[in-house]
Amino acid sequence: MSKETARALVVGGGVAGMQAALDIANQGFKVYLVERSPSIGGRMAMLDKTFPTLDCSACILTPKLSEIARHPNIRLMTCAEVGSVTGSAGNFRVKLRRKARFVRENLCSGCGACSAECPVEVANEFDQGLGFRKAIYTPFPQATPNVYTVDKENCIDCSRCVKVCERNAIDLEMKDSFVNLDVGTIIIATGFELFDVSRYPRLGYGQYPNVIHAMEFERLINAAGPTHGHLIRLSDGKKPKSIGFIQCVGARDVQKGVPYCSRVCCMYSIKNAVMALEHNPEAEVWVYYADIRAFGKGFEEFYEMAKSRFGVRFVRGRVAEVMEGKSSHDLVVKVEDTATSKLRLIEHDLVVISPGVIPSSGMDTMAKKIGIDQTNDGYIEISHTFFGPTITKIPGVFVCGCADGPKDIPDSVSAGSAAAMKATIILSSGGT
Repeated sequence: MSKETARALVVGGGVAGMQAALDIANQGFKVYLVERSPSIGGRMAMLDKTFPTLDCSACILTPKLSEIARHPNIRLMTCAEVGSVTGSAGNFRVKLRRKARFVRENLCSGCGACSAECPVEVANEFDQGLGFRKAIYTPFPQATPNVYTVDKENCIDCSRCVKVCERNAIDLEMKDSFVNLDVGTIIIATGFELFDVSRYPRLGYGQYPNVIHAMEFERLINAAGPTHGHLIRLSDGKKPKSIGFIQCVGARDVQKGVPYCSRVCCMYSIKNAVMALEHNPEAEVWVYYADIRAFGKGFEEFYEMAKSRFGVRFVRGRVAEVMEGKSSHDLVVKVEDTATSKLRLIEHDLVVISPGVIPSSGMDTMAKKIGIDQTNDGYIEISHTFFGPTITKIPGVFVCGCADGPKDIPDSVSAGSAAAMKATIILSSGGT
């Protein structure tokens, strides 16, 4: 293969997949970046700030989105999933299924006139169901590609969007299509999902309106979120004066099938606790934890800063139960403080549950299609922890990001670059 004919396939458009695609493309090779949702960006696009520096997540991510959109060596294929994979390193044949978005990508300018005209409003998945979007929409303002998508499940076929579109980009009769790709190497960067915290009914999620999970909190404090960055209680819209963060929910729990540590929960909860105090310096903020695992560069210092500078209160102990007051939506956390061996009942206006990280949905199907192995936890199995952290058992197929285990953003980016390096070795050597 020459650089003109050698191509790579990156499956997953989160921060790890984006980095892998850019590194390969910048070396002169063609890249197909495949994402099953309407836009790349992954979970990082939903975040307000990043730890431990509290840098704006969108400020870091948006330039990368723009770079991918205009890169001549990257072909972005959203609303697409891998159907089948055959062949070997240097000569893979991949069949993709591209779901109809009912909008022509080459015609849509992203002007938004269609969405303004649409009469249907539904819960916005990007805002974790806390906000609303139209039946024709883009997931977020910096969505890449900047192309609208029709949600056919909620579309009422009124055709008002069709009539208002000056470029005739909307085709409500569009069908799914199939694309065959010849690639030399494949990188799996399918990301992660959050544990379903409703599996812990004693914590009140789904029962009490003022018990939310961490990603919902992220969208509440985000200036582009449903409340324009105003931190409020969902029950009455009031500003919470006391907030409790509960750690290790859906992590390190053998009975729930997640015996491993998710690595990022401690730090993102501490970051959210700090952000809560930045939004309301008068609030009391508590973190209930089993252990604090501040393993990365600057993490321990950030943890100490949260205690000393911001006044976040840390209670070591597993929360037994979250209860709601009889005459209000205020909450009471029941916890054993293991530092004092005392049972404590602490009142809060808002409780934020920190879910653990689990493999992305569809990981089992993906692994079977490609022929790669999975660990007992459901992640992609790598060849060697130290000497092959991105290598799978199939030559020419590599893995990065949270597809092989929980990682934070810096580690995901590093893994994306490492997988890209391995991939370009295959591409530059002609598959041998």
